[in-house]
Amino acid sequence: MTAIDAHAHVFKRGLPLAANSRYAPDYDATPEDYIRNLEANGITNGVLVQPSFLGTDNSYMLEALRRYPDRFRGIAVVQPDIQQDALRELAAAGVVGIRLNLIGGQNPRFDADPWPMFLKHLADLDWQVEIQAEARRWPELLPLLLKSGVKVVADHFGKPDPKLGIDDLGFRQLLAAGNTGRVWVKISGSYRNGAGLPAAAMPLLRESFGLDHLVWGSDWPNTQFEATTGYSQVRGELDVWVPDPGDRRVVLDAAPRRLFWMMRR
Repeated sequence: MTAIDAHAHVFKRGLPLAANSRYAPDYDATPEDYIRNLEANGITNGVLVQPSFLGTDNSYMLEALRRYPDRFRGIAVVQPDIQQDALRELAAAGVVGIRLNLIGGQNPRFDADPWPMFLKHLADLDWQVEIQAEARRWPELLPLLLKSGVKVVADHFGKPDPKLGIDDLGFRQLLAAGNTGRVWVKISGSYRNGAGLPAAAMPLLRESFGLDHLVWGSDWPNTQFEATTGYSQVRGELDVWVPDPGDRRVVLDAAPRRLFWMMRR
């Protein structure tokens, strides 16, 4: 049966780094390494997310998508002035959305050029905009994104402030967007959110979004946390967060298959 890991990264040492990179791995995380982890943990498919430290050079990820077209989908990092033909080339390779890692940066001006046309191109492709940002930023980010017509995916539980947890007002704003039907949340990266968050957040996420808008991701190879976690451990967390096997099938299969594989053409 299909089981999809909705968030992982592949890279190798020596690839050109983004100019503003704050991190550079000293090991390889190849597609073949990733596949071995998938198969060892009963997962059939994966979504490759372009690592932030590689910037807009998506070539290594694209190579993996082309090598394993039935197994992988991709989330790219691009500049907002990219031409529509280039986006279509990415789509042909298996890319289904773009990622904005806003940690350490400013919120984009989604209502100023070139963003409106860029977002329209993404919506025309039925792509998603995946965002990693502190939850306090959701009140500013969500309204314009939803107005543009794109699908929105919140990384790592929406990243509430570890000190505030589910009481973070930005996280509450994210929950309120569940009724739009166009926002998904990745239940992933628990170690990036402070102890205890998943147990407190999961009931609220299920109530606001429904299981069909929650997807699980391993965040493999768990960059900067490699010494304290691993694939089998994060896969086991899902069994705790979603103990019912039928519910897990939704999170591992139905929800991510619809979001990443069943694109409008």
